[in-house]
Amino acid sequence: MTDNTPAKILIVDDDPDIVTFLSYNLKSRGYTIETAADGNEMIRKARAFRPDLILLDIMMPYKDGLTALQELRTMPELADTAVILLTALTDERSEIEGLKKGANDYITKPIKTELLTTRIQAALRRVKGKEEAAEERVSFQGLEINKTRFTVAFEQQQIVLARKEFELLYLLASSPGRVFLRQEILQRVWGTDVIVGDRTIDVHIRKIRQKTGLDLITTVKGVGYKFDFTGVGTA
Repeated sequence: MTDNTPAKILIVDDDPDIVTFLSYNLKSRGYTIETAADGNEMIRKARAFRPDLILLDIMMPYKDGLTALQELRTMPELADTAVILLTALTDERSEIEGLKKGANDYITKPIKTELLTTRIQAALRRVKGKEEAAEERVSFQGLEINKTRFTVAFEQQQIVLARKEFELLYLLASSPGRVFLRQEILQRVWGTDVIVGDRTIDVHIRKIRQKTGLDLITTVKGVGYKFDFTGVGTA
C-alpha cells in the first residue's frame, strides 16, 4: 500500500448479503475489494491478492475465522496484513481469543457502516506507519525499489531481478546522481570473499536495463556508474 494506490481489502464471510453490502460500501469509498466465503478460500485469496486488510467473519464452514487467522499469522508474506474480526458473538472471551491469535480489531454484528469505516482507516494507518518505519525503500517518478522486500516496481508493475542485480540497483539508487567507482561497487555488492572482474558489473548493468526497460543507469566512461532515472523507458 502506498499513498497513491487504494488499499486492498479482502472480505471473508459466508453470508452473501453481508459480502454484497460491505463490498458496495467499501468500493464506493475507493477501496479495491476481493471476497471469500470460508477460511480455506481466504488463505488462497490472501496469497494471490495480498490484501492490506482482511474483514474476517469468525463463524464459517470448512475452516472458521480464528483457525484461518492463526494460519495467516504464520505466513511471512502476509505478516503485516491487518485483520478486523466480524462476528455475532458478543462475549468477552471470544474477543480476547481473537486478539490473542493476531486480530487487530473486533467488531460485532450488525455492522454499522461509519463505525466500520473508521476502524478500517485506523487499522490501515497503523499498518502504513509500521511499514514506513520498518522498510528501506526509495521512490522516483513511479519507480519503487524496496530493499526490505527485495522488490522493484514501476507504475505498480513488478519487475523481477536477480539478487545481485537488485543489490547493485539499490546501491546506485540510494545516492542518485553520485558516481560509484567500479571498485566500490565490487566491494559493496560482491564483497571481498568473491573474486569477480569489471566485466561482471557490465553484465549486471545490462541485465538491469533489459529487465526494467527503463533509463535508470548512466555509464561514466572509464570511471563507473550513477543512478539517473528520468522516468522514461528505453524503448
